Amino acid sequence: MTSPKIIWFRRDLRLSDQAAVAAAVASNSPVIPVYILDDETPKHRIMGGASRWWLHRSLEELEACLQNLGSRLILRRGPAAEQLAEIVKSTGADEIHALHHYEPWWINAERMLEKSLGDDARLILHDGNYLLPPGTVTTGSGSPYKIYTPFWKALRQHMPPADATAAPEELSAPDSWPEGDSLDDWGLLPTNPDWAAEFADHWQPGSAGAEANLEDFADKATQYDEGRNLPSEELVSRLSPHLHFGEISPATIWNRLAGQGSKVETYCKELVWRDYAQNVIDQFPQYGGESYREKMRGLPWRDMNDDGVKADFKAWCQGKTGYPIVDAGMRELWATGWMHNRVRMITASFLVKHLLIDWREGEQWFWDALVDADYASNSVNWQWVSGTGVDSNMFVRIMAPLSQSEKFSAGDYIRRWVPELADIDDPYIHDPEASGCKPEDYPTKIIGHKEARARALDAYALVK
Repeated sequence: MTSPKIIWFRRDLRLSDQAAVAAAVASNSPVIPVYILDDETPKHRIMGGASRWWLHRSLEELEACLQNLGSRLILRRGPAAEQLAEIVKSTGADEIHALHHYEPWWINAERMLEKSLGDDARLILHDGNYLLPPGTVTTGSGSPYKIYTPFWKALRQHMPPADATAAPEELSAPDSWPEGDSLDDWGLLPTNPDWAAEFADHWQPGSAGAEANLEDFADKATQYDEGRNLPSEELVSRLSPHLHFGEISPATIWNRLAGQGSKVETYCKELVWRDYAQNVIDQFPQYGGESYREKMRGLPWRDMNDDGVKADFKAWCQGKTGYPIVDAGMRELWATGWMHNRVRMITASFLVKHLLIDWREGEQWFWDALVDADYASNSVNWQWVSGTGVDSNMFVRIMAPLSQSEKFSAGDYIRRWVPELADIDDPYIHDPEASGCKPEDYPTKIIGHKEARARALDAYALVK
């Protein structure tokens, strides 16, 4: 029997349209699927709590799918390079197949792995987590794009992607399996308290859930251009966590929607934004922790050691700012691990500009609270809002959350997530304090809009 091949799963937890799986199967060798929970490799950014909940459920589904093919999933915990090198030695595997990952810690882990393997085995990396690998689309001079719009126009010329490949019908098992952990022993699910208790009411992690969400969204994708701005309507895809964990490929989504033509272009641009964000961190690996624009690094953020600032940040996190649309979004995030597209921008802008709190504080909160917490998208989106990014909104463009709420008909959304306001009708619900109908159990605004705007502009004037 030929030497086994290892499939190293990371954020690519699917069997269809998965190039590493296809390559391992094509070798006609025994296949050993492996997932490693790595919280220890130096510089590795530890997965947030909401993502760990999703990971548990997704690995359960992947394990079941593998068992249906006569295989199983080996779970290990520890530094990825060390764990994979040990599995190679204990099984005699001569190849490790994996999809390319571009987060700085994964690039670091891949280098460490190749060094650890020596001549024992080869690490073979494949493409497939994005529409096109970072670096594929370049300017006329051969440089990577920094600005989204020309990036979109250039990548669009390479579409559609190749048709998705089917999942294998079986996987050849090795003569003996390496030892593995029990998923339950990893403690990925929160207890005492179980703050993710409601997540299962909103999500079905895994490939089957991804396919179901895509099928549902395909029937309303032509309404996405407007729907992405209407939090009270169910008109967005809710595919972001499935994409982040690789339970479905972006190529599968693109090709499923392509037949609807220009009516779905806005959503296709969102898929390309995901590629764009990955290209940004490929160029600037520390993007999640450092403002790109040098002058903006001197912006005088409020001091997080100050008790008043701590109180403001806590109010934002808990959805108790006195701004209904902001509070609804932050409470939706806590209850479901997700937040509507438009509201993400409103809540992020409020933290950065109304509260003048460093965008990195918000990025870290989203990293921990979002089931779709993606290093590239999260950091690029926060730097876009804060005006600090390579391609970003201007800092002086300050969203007015009260008028945004009314403009995008957020009344029903607020009533759902802020029950204190459930009995208030439009248009008063958008600003019940100013309308004189604020319930006693709903907080007063922690800062006025005009006051906050003036403070933000004064801070910007110091670095202008």
